[in-house]
Amino acid sequence: MGNGFAYKTAVELKAAIIAKEISPVEVTQAALDRQQSLQEKLNSFVTSTPELALDAAKAAEKKIMAGEDAGLLAGMPLSVKDVLPVKDVKLALGSKAFADNIAGIDAPPVERIKAQGGSIIGKTTTSELGCKAVGDCPLTGITRNPWNTDKTPGGSSAGAAASVAAGITPFAICTDGGGSVRIPCSFSGLFGIKPQFARVPMFPASAAPTLGHVGSVARTVRDAALLLTVIAGPDQRDPFSIAEPTPDFLGACEQSVKGMRIAWSPTLGYAKPTPEVVEICQKSAQVFEALGCTVETVDNVMDEDPGDMWTSEFYAGIGTRLKPVLEQNADILDPVVVEILSSALDQSLESYYTNVFKRYEFREKMRSFFDGYDLLLSPTLPVPAFDVGLDVPAELSDRNAVSWVYYTYPFNLTGQPAASIPAGFTGDGLPVGLQMVSRINSEVDIFRAAAAFEAAQPWADRKPPID
Repeated sequence: MGNGFAYKTAVELKAAIIAKEISPVEVTQAALDRQQSLQEKLNSFVTSTPELALDAAKAAEKKIMAGEDAGLLAGMPLSVKDVLPVKDVKLALGSKAFADNIAGIDAPPVERIKAQGGSIIGKTTTSELGCKAVGDCPLTGITRNPWNTDKTPGGSSAGAAASVAAGITPFAICTDGGGSVRIPCSFSGLFGIKPQFARVPMFPASAAPTLGHVGSVARTVRDAALLLTVIAGPDQRDPFSIAEPTPDFLGACEQSVKGMRIAWSPTLGYAKPTPEVVEICQKSAQVFEALGCTVETVDNVMDEDPGDMWTSEFYAGIGTRLKPVLEQNADILDPVVVEILSSALDQSLESYYTNVFKRYEFREKMRSFFDGYDLLLSPTLPVPAFDVGLDVPAELSDRNAVSWVYYTYPFNLTGQPAASIPAGFTGDGLPVGLQMVSRINSEVDIFRAAAAFEAAQPWADRKPPID
């Protein structure tokens, strides 16, 4: 944002806006100015929507001056990942195949953002169709990490993370089908949460309808809680939508963590992290002991890597949706995406359903595991951010475009709430994330633990050297 607003939290901005100390129009214009000033360095936006943003900010300001309720977002600026439709705005999905596509409707979370006074300043970049865990695609090119612009911010929600980390907006919404909220948060020094599956409704249906989640990304835990409060809740258009009142995410941030039972797993039983990542995350896990929690090391959480289960379903869904383009115009797509989608489409029906049934068994094993724990902690990723232009880190060259992440996709298979929280920095000054996974429907446990950790080991005052 501008001189006075960059890196201010949403909670701080909202309080000042409601108190009439600052104008939401001023805050939104500053965000738009910062968006433009950093676009060449970061390439975090595919579309800017200044008119949409300023109209919302002016409407919020009018309500505030009249003494009316301006909504939970009160004219504050934020962004939407370019896989979620915003009515009358380009919806390209990071692909040349959809470069001219204009959304005819708002996705349910976008409807809710508008209804609560949010000012949407633009659509953020994504890897093509969300298929890679880094931040580049043939349509928009390379999105860069504010902590080091030679490094990737992670993906597929690359632009969301890069823009929030750079102080353009305090928060953003994006999607997570295999880690796409948590991966870039780990690489970019942010808190981001994938809530319980279908806590935030999806419509139109995702290409990976039983894996995709909508989540919030922010620099602070309470900012993420505020945004998730806005976008969560049932919607009849999503058949999976959770038909229960939205939990009190902000209230959970004030609760004690004393007595929580926590499992710490360096590898989940199969991952290959670097020693530096394990050391940073283990130290952060130990912070919970000082906060009054019981922390137990449980390395073999899983019997085997569930990557094949995830790959079978995720890429088969996207490949089916994209089959006409794959057959007729594959040269406009990312070659890595073509290869992995084609492989998924080549699997037999028997193979596909074998993985579907294995997934149900896996989900039950994970549910039973959490009979003994409130939270599972692990590294979010096995490595810190690596060079742009690569799809896989050099240390893990035997893995594919998503399987190298190891830790995140298992919890899309189970649908459990999972978050990434900043655990510390490498010797090279790159962020490292700690993954927090809760029991089914228990986001409140993540928020209370994350808020306590943030108070014990704050990170939001550390800013990337992008300016």
